[in-house]
Amino acid sequence: MTYKSTYDCVLDLERNGHLVRVHEEVDPYLEMAEIHRRVYRAGGPAVYYEKVKGSPFPAVSNLYGTVERARFIFRHTLERVKKLVRLKASPGSFLKNPWSCADIPQAAWNALPKKVRRGAVMECRTSTDQLPQIQCWPRDGGAFVLLPQVYTEDQENPGILHSNLGMYRVQLSGNQYEAGRTVGLHYQIRRDIGIHHAKALSRGEPLKVSIFIGGPPAHSFAAVMYLPEGLSEVAFAGALAGRRFRYAECGGYKIAAEADFCITGYVDPSKTLPEGPFGDHFGYYSLEHEFPFLHVESVYHRKNAVWPFTVVGRPPQEDSVFGKLIQEIAGPMIPREIPGVKAVHAVDASCVHPLLLAIGSERYWPHQERKPQELLSLANSLLGYGPCALAKYLMIVAGEDDPDLDIHKVDQFFRHLLERVDWSCDLHFHTRTTVDTLDYTGTAINEGSKVVMAAAGPKRRDLAKKLPEGFSGAEGFSYPRFAMPGVLIIEGEPFTSYDNAAAQIDMLTQSIARRKDFDGIPLILVVDDSEFTSRRFDNFLWVTFTRSDPARDIYGTESFTEHKHWGCRGPLVVDARIKPHHAPLLVEDAAVTKHVDRLGVSGGSLHGII
Repeated sequence: MTYKSTYDCVLDLERNGHLVRVHEEVDPYLEMAEIHRRVYRAGGPAVYYEKVKGSPFPAVSNLYGTVERARFIFRHTLERVKKLVRLKASPGSFLKNPWSCADIPQAAWNALPKKVRRGAVMECRTSTDQLPQIQCWPRDGGAFVLLPQVYTEDQENPGILHSNLGMYRVQLSGNQYEAGRTVGLHYQIRRDIGIHHAKALSRGEPLKVSIFIGGPPAHSFAAVMYLPEGLSEVAFAGALAGRRFRYAECGGYKIAAEADFCITGYVDPSKTLPEGPFGDHFGYYSLEHEFPFLHVESVYHRKNAVWPFTVVGRPPQEDSVFGKLIQEIAGPMIPREIPGVKAVHAVDASCVHPLLLAIGSERYWPHQERKPQELLSLANSLLGYGPCALAKYLMIVAGEDDPDLDIHKVDQFFRHLLERVDWSCDLHFHTRTTVDTLDYTGTAINEGSKVVMAAAGPKRRDLAKKLPEGFSGAEGFSYPRFAMPGVLIIEGEPFTSYDNAAAQIDMLTQSIARRKDFDGIPLILVVDDSEFTSRRFDNFLWVTFTRSDPARDIYGTESFTEHKHWGCRGPLVVDARIKPHHAPLLVEDAAVTKHVDRLGVSGGSLHGII
């Protein structure tokens, strides 16, 4: 089915049993987000909110809440788009099997944007303070647009096919923003909008920005999609929607004609305002920082406008579905662009950028002892490639060692690596480099370190499932548990300083070094709560990779530095305790949670769902 608006999608989902209506008035302050989280966790349908307190507009969330529902929304176009991307990755595949590409011309036609004189979104006007003021977490700085499509153009190379359409958060209220006149604009490092902003700054010119909300669901998905070079987001949006991306021009702004809402305005390149905090997909708050802001000029909306939104937090959340589809669609591009890479997987449970897994080829000097060599070249290529460049921990193994290794089975990948890794030579640090804007484990915003862990060759050890007999640990450490064979979790005292941490962990590694029976435990994790961390493998992934900065928090048993290379001969130790400079955890408001219970009782709109 081809959707022309969010409401088209709402009606289609409702007809097919994928949507529930909430008839009761709901509060955009915390309550709507709590409803969304509860329904999402229950694997429930999309939720249509008929009455939003303080706003004349209805809202919808959880549209993409399950992979099955996302596939249903894109059921007529998804496979066609996958073929289009594969063809872009490997043009020769058309010659091998031309009949399999018979529907490519239609996708290519839909990828061409279409200019129109006016659009449905331009029928009505409103102001930003009339939009649903949705605040998701108690310490958020205000209300945010939670599924925005932020459109900008390169001032040196303008045009819709050279534009950027990205999902960068937009703060509607709070802080120093003037109601109805200014809104916050936050984007992470390495985003195309940042390049556009930098060029505007160098020219001393304002950057014109259009923010689209809603419209065909494919447009929202396109805003988060990583695309091959030469394929724009608006082109992808048209191909996935099965309908050309229609746009109009008004007052020097591009306007998505079929959006539900459009905010236009300009960024003064020389001015910033505090933005945030915001409960983010890491499971913590992004803190308040200076960011650009938008001087609002117009707010358009269509007559039957519906406000789509999502809620982020510790994975899995609705955006996890986006991640799965993105890897499914874009996955074939990486082996094409980085020969030798067989597969990559950004791990959702670790919040995506903190942990990237990769399988590559190890073909250098095959007549010698197998060890990571080509893998290191591939790792450096990955750390310079598009979305992979923000990886903090990159773990890469040789596909030749186990051709059946499934990169999406993360526990199996860990077992494979830990059975083969040699910490004395297989660790490669990148210090004082750029990291994800949302990652607060480093030394400052956007600053921190990375590490590559590479393993190739035969199995070196059997992973232990229990502690060596008679091991009593060290003072200040207690409650040892296993996250998986070979991975020991130990509870430490609350973190106070890096000097104290180094001294404490040195005592631990010395007690291990005196023994000769720890080879089966190559990885040790120091945490605040060993029971929680070891309870589920996903807990281990979340705690480890969102609470550690490689250069500062990795220690080793019998560690050494030789020719500026750091390694260790015994178990690696990662300090994954919460540090004073880390961002606060996201915690739901208990009173709001209790208030939402009313919707789940008999007679409530969500009875039988939550």
